[in-house]
Amino acid sequence: MPRIVALTTELTRHLQAGGQDAHGQRPERALSDGGSNPCRHCLRYIPDGAEMLILAHRPFATAQPYAETGPIFLCAAPCTRHEGPDLPQALTGSPEYLIKGYNGEDRIVYGTGAVVPQRAMMQQAEAILANARVDYVHIRSSRNNCYQARIDAT
Repeated sequence: MPRIVALTTELTRHLQAGGQDAHGQRPERALSDGGSNPCRHCLRYIPDGAEMLILAHRPFATAQPYAETGPIFLCAAPCTRHEGPDLPQALTGSPEYLIKGYNGEDRIVYGTGAVVPQRAMMQQAEAILANARVDYVHIRSSRNNCYQARIDAT
């Protein structure tokens, strides 16, 4: 059964402490509007009026042509990393998501990308992960292409 993988606590704490993002900048601080700012660590919406971080994130180990970098949100205060089989709150707010498979070299496996209804996302991810060339799947916003989380086979 595929599992959703949030940002690591190590990276999140580094950024919450003012560490540099993927562009070498300190995260910006802002207040959440309460409904459209999903934290990529706890995978919950950051509460209305709570302080949050806005930063550039590259969910790949190295810069290379397929290593997309884009904006994400994090809770400014320490939060608990999402773990477990349940679909997290932050992945229930959109009617659809863009998912696509990547190989072990962090390259897109062509033919695996699809915009899918939220209710079918995990089933489609499982089908993508059945492809022997795919090591993991990214979940991205279908409207803004922002990175949401990763899906691993186990």
